[in-house]
Amino acid sequence: MSSSPTPAQPVSRSPWRSLRHRSMRWWSVANFVSNAGTWMQLTVQNLLVLQITGSAAATGLSMSVQAAPALLMSVLGGAAVDRWPRKLTAAVSQALLAAIAFTTALLVALDRLDMTSLMVLAAVTGVVATVDNPACALLGNDLVPAEDVPSAIGVGALVFNAGRLAGAALAGVTVGFLGTAAAYFANGFSFLFVTAVIPFLRPAAGAARQVVDRSARPRSEMTVREGLAFFARRPRLLALAGVTGISAVFGRNYGLTLAVLVTGPLAGGAGAFGTVSTVLAVGGILGAVLGARLRRPTVRLVGALAAAGALLQVVAGLSPSLTVLLVLVLPMAVVESVSDTAGTAVLQTDPPAHLRGRVLGVWGSIGTVWGLGGPPSLGLLMELAGPRGALVTGGLIIAASIASGHLLRTRRGTAPLLLRGPGTDAPARPALETAA
Repeated sequence: MSSSPTPAQPVSRSPWRSLRHRSMRWWSVANFVSNAGTWMQLTVQNLLVLQITGSAAATGLSMSVQAAPALLMSVLGGAAVDRWPRKLTAAVSQALLAAIAFTTALLVALDRLDMTSLMVLAAVTGVVATVDNPACALLGNDLVPAEDVPSAIGVGALVFNAGRLAGAALAGVTVGFLGTAAAYFANGFSFLFVTAVIPFLRPAAGAARQVVDRSARPRSEMTVREGLAFFARRPRLLALAGVTGISAVFGRNYGLTLAVLVTGPLAGGAGAFGTVSTVLAVGGILGAVLGARLRRPTVRLVGALAAAGALLQVVAGLSPSLTVLLVLVLPMAVVESVSDTAGTAVLQTDPPAHLRGRVLGVWGSIGTVWGLGGPPSLGLLMELAGPRGALVTGGLIIAASIASGHLLRTRRGTAPLLLRGPGTDAPARPALETAA
């Protein structure tokens, strides 16, 4: 007598499904420790620069110096991530960051740290980060099956925010009881903890595997140009860059626009903006949880969420009172966070495995341009139109741009673009084989 077939297991949509894999649980713990240490150091570093120079401008300069290498070197860092085994690259970059943190701690303890040394160390940290950021991001995704990658990204966002809160809280305690150097030493040990965990990570069944085959793909072929060419020929990635860029320039900088709106037209104070910031943080966490439930996010979803967030921004700009603004801020933050999680999942899973590091490198350079140019552009718009006008105008520009792009794509249609696989003998495959 034949047995009846076993019914298929229901597909999990739990935001925590990536944590069922043991290596992902260890990686999340390591990331929390590392993020807490990093944010503790960043908090202390800003205070240290103020202590050395007494200048807020110098504090901003130190942050810019650390971020600047990503503008030009992210594409090179991404190429290194594709060229070398992921675990090795992440472990080496984490060890180098630990060495920088210990060096800074020693200079602080010996009272030998001056502004020049601090700037040099910040710049070196930025250079190492151009390799470390894509290596660690892709290493986490390599630990889980493709359908669990959005969950891994959502969990990563939660770990990042939790580490940020913990690091900022620990900074004051550490400096108060143990001194400034202790914060740098603690961050160094947090990097060493990650370095120690990496060798024991094992991909789950069904996880994407990085293939580093130098005999089939010589180094001369694994170039930055190949990553740039792939990005430029990929309509989905170009659309994602357009949506993210327009949103970054004309929206999302709520720490700037809402601060001016609350303390200006709405006649609130620092406490009122603190409440708004808290609601934004809560919304970001809720959005990360919702985003982690996604299975196969698309650029179309990212665009729809960005347009919805832009329309909420328009209404927020017209808020007659702080109460109305608080009601709108929560869904604004939720939509932004879900959109970010979906966009990151597309970015990290759409390219073939042998190109993902370089694609993330290209994205890092583009994102640095947005990060440096967005706030000044928005500040100028507020000077011209006021905070309400900036929110309304920016929201309408974002929504109109996304709607126009969607209409153009609908009218023109999408022709399949053939791309070669990683090997020279691999058959061509349609570039748009999944939903946009």
